[in-house]
Amino acid sequence: MAEDNAEVRQAVKVYKALGEPTRLKIALLLTEERNLCCSDIGSKLESVAGSTLSHHLKQLTDCGLLSTRKDGTYIYYSVNRELARKYAPYLLEI
Repeated sequence: MAEDNAEVRQAVKVYKALGEPTRLKIALLLTEERNLCCSDIGSKLESVAGSTLSHHLKQLTDCGLLSTRKDGTYIYYSVNRELARKYAPYLLEI
């Protein structure tokens, strides 16, 4: 029963994060192009301010949908495909 509750909480976090249109766009972008840094994502989205983009990336990372890799001063983001396959498989089908 406790495991079911944990899965429900995880699902709610993922769906809440993807319920915001900009975060959904970011997730879709990162399924097409892996390992993008914040500035690369910002240049592809164009209409998102840097601080807003950082907030969205944090929300997606906190729910587990994005994984990060640090290289020097840059953080590169990619979709956690295992979690996406479980809770948001449509991200991987597009």
